[in-house]
Amino acid sequence: MDTLIRLKNVSVFQRDLLILKDVNLEINKGEFVYFVGRTGSGKSSLMKLLYADLPMREGEASIVDYNLNKLKNKEIPFLRRKLGIVFQDFQLLMDRTVADNLLFVMKATGWKDKKKIDQRLTEVLNKVKMDTKGHKMPHQLSGGEQQRIVIARALINEPELILADEPTGNLDPETSKGIMSLLQDIASSGRAVVMATHDYSLFDKFPGRTISFADSTITEKKNEIEIG
Repeated sequence: MDTLIRLKNVSVFQRDLLILKDVNLEINKGEFVYFVGRTGSGKSSLMKLLYADLPMREGEASIVDYNLNKLKNKEIPFLRRKLGIVFQDFQLLMDRTVADNLLFVMKATGWKDKKKIDQRLTEVLNKVKMDTKGHKMPHQLSGGEQQRIVIARALINEPELILADEPTGNLDPETSKGIMSLLQDIASSGRAVVMATHDYSLFDKFPGRTISFADSTITEKKNEIEIG
């Protein structure tokens, strides 16, 4: 079984403030994992540590074969190419089309062959069922459509792991279901998806491993979802 995330006795800091301590976690290919807990419980901070937006200070951590303890600044872009990051607030470039948003990422991550670029653009837009929207501007799309484009952007470099931070937080329940189906489909294709949320209503319809964040640490819930 291929382990994509391995954390051992990790502490997470925001500047000098301790956010999480004694974090031990392994996540393997094909898994769908929820990070759950109240706002401020450390879900986003742990995600930021995983994609090297926060420094490693205590413990041992590796992600997609990168040792975070030894990661150099110049290696961070290469680490992030193996990850797909999905934000709650989309972070699309509003002054360019859907296709140009994706092209921007491709050029920034080293794509040069026009034929391969066009082929990959078509593939990821088909994957998220947005193949007719490439010419649209972001403001012409609904929130759910924008989030689908964000997921397409995250998939461009065929990442081993998707990190999704509250991806349904700004969406209505029906739209959220479509996004969740898409994320679970991605996990089942051999990648892994880690999703931070505080929407407990998703768990019954979209089951997954549940890691609970509270009191500055994490615990794994074993098949018992606390609705609250």
